[in-house]
Amino acid sequence: MTHAQLPAKYRVKLSFEVDGVVERHDIIGAIFGQSEGLFGPELDLSELVKTGKVGRIDVSLRYAKGKTTGTIIIPSALDRASTAIIAATVEAVDRVGPYPAKVRLEEITDVREERRSWIIKRAKEILREWAYTKVPSAAEVLREVSEVLVPAKVVKYGPEGLPAGPDVDKSKEIIIVEGRADVINLLKCGITNVIAMEGLKVPKTIIKLCEEKEATAFLDGDHMGDMLLKELLSVAKIKYVARAPRGREVEELTPREVLEALANRVPAEEIAEELIGPRLTPEALAGLAKELEGSFEGVLLDRELREIARVPVQELYQKLNELGGVYAVVFDGIITQRILDVAQAKGIKYVVGERLASGVRPPRGLTVMLLPEIRKANESPSVALSAGEGH
Repeated sequence: MTHAQLPAKYRVKLSFEVDGVVERHDIIGAIFGQSEGLFGPELDLSELVKTGKVGRIDVSLRYAKGKTTGTIIIPSALDRASTAIIAATVEAVDRVGPYPAKVRLEEITDVREERRSWIIKRAKEILREWAYTKVPSAAEVLREVSEVLVPAKVVKYGPEGLPAGPDVDKSKEIIIVEGRADVINLLKCGITNVIAMEGLKVPKTIIKLCEEKEATAFLDGDHMGDMLLKELLSVAKIKYVARAPRGREVEELTPREVLEALANRVPAEEIAEELIGPRLTPEALAGLAKELEGSFEGVLLDRELREIARVPVQELYQKLNELGGVYAVVFDGIITQRILDVAQAKGIKYVVGERLASGVRPPRGLTVMLLPEIRKANESPSVALSAGEGH
């Protein structure tokens, strides 16, 4: 039986390096596998997660030169000594699958201290706003209260005139919402670094902002929110994802619910893998790139990168039309607009071929990769991989 998650007191952050290409579930499996049976049930990591004393373990991955690096975040509701033991237990992990690994503790943060600091800072602001040099008249009180209740005004931002708060340019972080009503609600909560998409198509202004700033997507808890999230993750560099409760919209949330949703945001990498599928890398395609060279064949892969079908290149278009559940297509041939259009229509995320036909432009949400560059990247890791922008 899984218990409800207890409020976290501490947040343990560790970095890791694995001498091979592994996935998130491999890291988590190594953590649980190598900690099993080291201590009694009161300090067994699996039991602590089940009882809610240790929160969901978040793993962020990066790949480079045949290695996997990244960070591990573990929320803990245990006391200081027990949290330190958990940190040391994870730091002792020395293998992930068949590969040697190194794990190092970066920091243990007191979540309550962060909250106390924020409360103290906010209390000082309230005192400054509240401190009057004289006793105000009734008319002055009414006027001052009315001014406080008026939130910051919505501004138009970028060539598209997107609804936004006044501090989008000033802030190092931005919050992306669906529409103007969401912007207004966040402004009422005092959040002024917010900007709206205003439609299913992600504006170029938002894509550019996501390259320059740390972006959080804060979307409704409905099907439309799911669709917009997939689109955003496909074309923009999103750092975190926050959602309104299921069946609720951001525009109708109370200030407390808004702050809770933002406090519970999760890394976008984890959401992207669940919604879209794993990100293809040169390492993941190395064997297939070599195998297909000169074969004039195409291979269709599912979300787990398992082979669904293998066909001659001249039959590829027809096969793509017939089959569903294709996540990526890799083939020894020229990538034409015809192939890209059917791939987009079928919801395929990756098209990998020998070269791109002249004048062809990858559709939104579709990544194009070239087999010669994948082969070079695996021979010389410093060689950059070309990929279609998808926008």
